[in-house]
Amino acid sequence: MNKVFDDRFVRQRDLVPQHSIATCSATVIGVGAVGRNVAIQLAAIGVPQIQLVDFDNVDLSNTTTQGYAAAEVGRTKVDAVKATILRLDPSVAVETIHDRYRSKQRIGSAVFCCVDSISARSAIWRTAKERCSFWCDARMLGEVVRVLSSSNPGTDANYPTTLFSQSEAQVGSCTSRSTIYAACVAAGLMLHQFTRWLRDMSTDADQTLNLLAGELTISTGAET
Repeated sequence: MNKVFDDRFVRQRDLVPQHSIATCSATVIGVGAVGRNVAIQLAAIGVPQIQLVDFDNVDLSNTTTQGYAAAEVGRTKVDAVKATILRLDPSVAVETIHDRYRSKQRIGSAVFCCVDSISARSAIWRTAKERCSFWCDARMLGEVVRVLSSSNPGTDANYPTTLFSQSEAQVGSCTSRSTIYAACVAAGLMLHQFTRWLRDMSTDADQTLNLLAGELTISTGAET
């Protein structure tokens, strides 16, 4: 990497340690409203290896709530996000999986779960928690954003308590009522927890931000 390109990190060096991020790999499962923004932000801060997992294609409604371009309608979401990442930084190694997450898939050291159902989260957690070092999950309902993270997924006692049965969930997906700005906020909160982990700082197990009410609640959880 030439010095001119390397200098793009100069303003974040005190917040995002390049020596830690240089060996990091990240998996983003679901590149919809939140996941697309997570993937782009990961590339922007310098994560060198990013894996994108999603079975869906871009449709017209995704140009408002998820930030996809009109020209990307009809493309697979993973390919569209990959192209955006490579325009930002062509040195990023981007792996795309146009499919649902499968338990046998290789995953990165950091996993960002950006799917829209509790049952999918539960299935992913069961098979990923022992294979990743950092876990983060975001949930949205209108202008309420919830971010759950773990720096010790294999021994985390708090996160499983948030995986209630699908019958208790709201009707429809968690992004059935969503906006691009709420998704961007959720992605930013997830990246903040990720950079805390990179700096060997404790992460917030559970935080909820109600944008409309202007309320933020944070729990440290019960990791062991």
